[in-house]
Amino acid sequence: MYSDSMFFRVWLLLVASDAASKVAVFADGAVVAFSQPDSVVIGYDTSFTVTVRDLDLNASGSGPAVLEITPQEQGRIQVSSPVNFSTSSQTTVIVVKGLRAGTAHMVFNSTNEQLREAVDGVEVSVTVIHSRPLDIIIEVVGWIYFCAWSISFYPQIIYNFQRKSVVGLNFDFLTYNITGFLLYGLFNVGMFWIPEVKEEYKERHRNGVNPVLLNDVVFTLHAIAAILFTIFQCIIFERGKQRVSNVARLIVGLVAVFVVVALIPTALDRIDWLDYLYYFSYIKLGSTLIKYIPQAYMNYCRKSTEGWSIGNILLDFTGGAFSILQMFLLSYNHDDWNSIFGDPTKFGLGLFSICFDILFIVQHYCLYRRFRGYKPVESTEISPSSQKKKYVFV
Repeated sequence: MYSDSMFFRVWLLLVASDAASKVAVFADGAVVAFSQPDSVVIGYDTSFTVTVRDLDLNASGSGPAVLEITPQEQGRIQVSSPVNFSTSSQTTVIVVKGLRAGTAHMVFNSTNEQLREAVDGVEVSVTVIHSRPLDIIIEVVGWIYFCAWSISFYPQIIYNFQRKSVVGLNFDFLTYNITGFLLYGLFNVGMFWIPEVKEEYKERHRNGVNPVLLNDVVFTLHAIAAILFTIFQCIIFERGKQRVSNVARLIVGLVAVFVVVALIPTALDRIDWLDYLYYFSYIKLGSTLIKYIPQAYMNYCRKSTEGWSIGNILLDFTGGAFSILQMFLLSYNHDDWNSIFGDPTKFGLGLFSICFDILFIVQHYCLYRRFRGYKPVESTEISPSSQKKKYVFV
């Protein structure tokens, strides 16, 4: 019997770690486990299970052990409670009905002393959404902007390769870009993969949803690789007298010093890791604010956008628009408008990218349209002047 109970506990813990279940193990060998419920649409039901093993029913006196379930947010969900456990080993399905969009949390209590001790501090959450199809649309929109922003790096790379030159591509822009994306990549990886950071975010935004999705992580990692390859092109292709300015070197150097200095109190638990990663996201937002300025000014001085790919801008505009659209759809579906400000970098990145993209579009198509010159043509008139070449604008 002992070996069987031990096997059950090990199996239950493995299942719990794989399915994000919450588990409490009693000192005397009894086990209680909660599965994680799926998200639920308003007006519909979802469920999760509560499993007990080797529960001492005598700890509650006579009769079954009663488990009471209390939603912390009133009016958001309806729960089938209380639950009776009439045997020492039993699995019970708890039905949850969605009433209002958002994240709901459930806490537990029991008439059974042993069970009450186990569920103390245990919390199960469920996400209520407006629409399941809208949830799918949010994912699709996310991958659309991921594709648009990811592909946006390639027109410039191809343009550089075709010209075998990077003249016209501002090096300060690349410097700010790689600095920002390196730090933003760390922020996204932390928010999406590191449990401690995710838990800190959940504690601060109890009714919110994590704004960093898988496509955000993949996009930033891909962006870093693409920018590094563009920098490599700057090394091997003709670049004229272009170089990284002293101002850009100073700004990047100050950023590096700040990152190292801020790491010390973070490692000493004086600053939360979430706040430390937020610093990275703010730096990325700052780099987005300034990175386009050198390129726009360079275009102004040269009165030309030659060397700066407009394909990059058009795709960047598309990605920024869909990124903002995804955030608003996500906020509506989860009734969590604070999530927009929970990841201000993502919102600001899309907004400021769109503003500068409009500026570059105006420069390319209106202010500095390329003068293509004149093409000589032969006249078909039979006259003395027909021997002269005529020129037409192309």
